[in-house]
Amino acid sequence: MEPEGGLPAAEGERRRAPHRLVVDDNTTQDDNSVIFLNPATMNALELFKGDTVLLKGKRRKDTVTIALDDEACEEGKIKMNKVIRKNLRVRLGDVISIHQCPDVKYGKHILVLPFDDSVEGITGNLFEVYLKGYFLEAYRPVREGDTFIVHGSMRSVEFKIVKVDPEPYCIVSPDTVIHCEGEPVKRDEEEKLDDVGYDDIGACRKQLAQIRELVELPIRHPQLFKTIDRKSTRLKSSHLVIS
Repeated sequence: MEPEGGLPAAEGERRRAPHRLVVDDNTTQDDNSVIFLNPATMNALELFKGDTVLLKGKRRKDTVTIALDDEACEEGKIKMNKVIRKNLRVRLGDVISIHQCPDVKYGKHILVLPFDDSVEGITGNLFEVYLKGYFLEAYRPVREGDTFIVHGSMRSVEFKIVKVDPEPYCIVSPDTVIHCEGEPVKRDEEEKLDDVGYDDIGACRKQLAQIRELVELPIRHPQLFKTIDRKSTRLKSSHLVIS
């Protein structure tokens, strides 16, 4: 079905709501603080390279990131890494909204603690080994409650932004005091359930696309599923054999 003017429904929706974008994987630069948009999308949203933006996902989750342009990113899509997707509680193919967020202040203090299961067996100063280099001169926007991963020389550690001043988000500047004293954080049940998904399975994109089409599509978009030729979506057993 096409709206007036002959535009496909999806295209019409993008034109009516340019701030609603489809989540895509960021394979260009694995940065916890950066999202990528097509230059045309940046123009439509009146964003400039390096602007701080507010992203709104599912379950009333939101976060702040830095927006950069990328010609390889399709119009109507937004590229982000797994850390940002987790903070928004979204998966690849979900829809999020993006908004200008020009008034984010520099932080006075932030409290950052590691998850207990990611620091088992680690000794030494976590600030010097992980946090100092991560935040140094990076001017990263952070949101209270968000999590992020820092890759060290031997292993990666996942941290949680427990508290920020001012609330609920700020930019970590060279003058921001980073506190990391306290007991490691225990994961709640919601975080454990959100830990693994389709995004964690590699080298099976074609098979995963077929599975999602047969399993998720009827549930999330039943009317759309009715219009699809069932014959073209049948899985053959040979397609599921992973060599």
